[in-house]
Amino acid sequence: MNKFRDIKYRTIGCSTIFLTMIAGCQADTRNLAASDKSDAIVKSQTGSFGDQGDGTYINPILNADYPDSDIEQVGDTYYMITSKQHMSPGMPILKSKDMVNWENVGHAFADLSWAPEYNWDRMNGYSFGVWAGDIAYHEGKWYVYQIDYQHGLMVTTADNIEGPWSEPIMMLPKADVLDDPAVYWDDDTKEAYVIINTGAKQKSDSNKVEGNENRIYRMSWDGTKILDEGKLVYTGVGAEAAKIYKKDGYWYIFLAQWTMGDTSTKPGVKNPKNDRKQIVLRSKESIYGPYEVRTVLEKGTAFGDRSASQGALMQAPNGSWWYMHQLIQNDDIPFQGRPQNLEPVSWINDWPMIGIDEDNDGVGEPVKRFEKPIKGYPITAPKSDDSFSSDKLGPQWEWNHNPRNSHWSLTERPGWLRLKASKILPRGPKYGPKINEWTNNDGSDGDFWRANNTLSQRIMGITTGTAIAKFDISGVKPGQLAGFVRYGGTFNLLGVEGLENGKTRLFYMDGMSNKTQGPEITSDTLFVRTSNVRNQATYEYSTDGKIFVPFGPTFTISFGKWTGDRLGFFSWNEQQDSGYIDVDWFKYDYDGPKSIE
Repeated sequence: MNKFRDIKYRTIGCSTIFLTMIAGCQADTRNLAASDKSDAIVKSQTGSFGDQGDGTYINPILNADYPDSDIEQVGDTYYMITSKQHMSPGMPILKSKDMVNWENVGHAFADLSWAPEYNWDRMNGYSFGVWAGDIAYHEGKWYVYQIDYQHGLMVTTADNIEGPWSEPIMMLPKADVLDDPAVYWDDDTKEAYVIINTGAKQKSDSNKVEGNENRIYRMSWDGTKILDEGKLVYTGVGAEAAKIYKKDGYWYIFLAQWTMGDTSTKPGVKNPKNDRKQIVLRSKESIYGPYEVRTVLEKGTAFGDRSASQGALMQAPNGSWWYMHQLIQNDDIPFQGRPQNLEPVSWINDWPMIGIDEDNDGVGEPVKRFEKPIKGYPITAPKSDDSFSSDKLGPQWEWNHNPRNSHWSLTERPGWLRLKASKILPRGPKYGPKINEWTNNDGSDGDFWRANNTLSQRIMGITTGTAIAKFDISGVKPGQLAGFVRYGGTFNLLGVEGLENGKTRLFYMDGMSNKTQGPEITSDTLFVRTSNVRNQATYEYSTDGKIFVPFGPTFTISFGKWTGDRLGFFSWNEQQDSGYIDVDWFKYDYDGPKSIE
């Protein structure tokens, strides 16, 4: 496949925020809390990342949990997919005209329909589900491929990028494959291929090279069937996330691979001696090689010890080349998840160099600020704010596992999101998080992880942010807990609890399920506000949207279960299916480009 074919905005007043200015940002949000859904929208906002409004951008351009990207260009538009594990709907799709400003399109998987552990009555699929994928446009049809580690290679198709997308077609079993498929249609030979990291699942004793095996399979022209047993083309330490390109008579395979200077820590853990680098394989002869290998991108000085690799090539209308990639989680506090960087690409003797060679060793390093590849398009960003005035849920929102659809509504009370409480799922091996190399026992036995219909969206940026929501709590019943949640690697809740005497009481709960009881709430209306300065966050509450009272400690937000920190709502009942909470609106101000509904 040759991928290189011939709103309005509000100013928050915090585009450059220092820690001492956090109160000023909160003051702006306080005013928003008291206003109605028709707040005036004035002009575009810039901040500490993304489009700077002066022809330049600051990395990460998508400074949020949008990992494992792939990009396909059709006409003048670039389409990106990113993984999101057990969240539903799965595989977010975004679009851009300039590679810098990205907007929501939707999701490739309406739900995670292929296995029961992703359903609301199991919630047993943490860290699995939707991993790194590949998006392609071929002969008028869209394709999205991905490998669920627990179930194998699958593809979904659509005539329109906005959907509807087909039910997944299973193509290879989990016994044969590990992760990260990428496809290529060769129009010259009418052959189609998919490259896959098969790890050690097919490795024989004759292969003495350490690491993951990557195989190329022949594929049917319609992209839905595997035609052979595959052929091994490369083995390397942690080698995965391949992409295939063909340019100027060369075959190129881009791969992420670990360079381990210190094996006392595992890949992915912060260690200055280790780096997940971007390598490129090049062959003049065949897609199967033989291949030369070169490192083209490594961590530099712009992002500390965070490795830079895994992404996709793009070409601008002026012929320049660019590379989108993630920053991985090997950092002290990668609490926003794995964000996306945009790098210039230079071709030197038919080899790409990604970023800028800051130490003159022939290998590129990430840029922090650079000139935009395409100018003339407005600043925009994925959606965040929501008035819940539509009968369809906005694309910024995702459920923790597939939702119980009978227990949420946007139509029972138009203009509000209703979340009905289900009885908490039981403890046991078939419910809640499994303890494995991706999911540690860090409070994972808490009820929160077995509470269905938790709805959330990503935080944006790593400097400051303030989110606020307005709730109607008149429907809360005895045994119900409901309110606002921040969660990723851990959770922190501020909400209300329905008591047996019919009263409603405020509470805070930390990630180990320790509950701090608060005052009785006699009002039907509750506002909850949360703010963070880097990875330190707080909660406040109000009954009038004007005077906010802090409640609970300053807590640490973190990355975990392959998820960055998220903002959203929870509702469950410890005793029975009973009670509901209504959300009137949600607003989120942060130090970066902002999209307003």
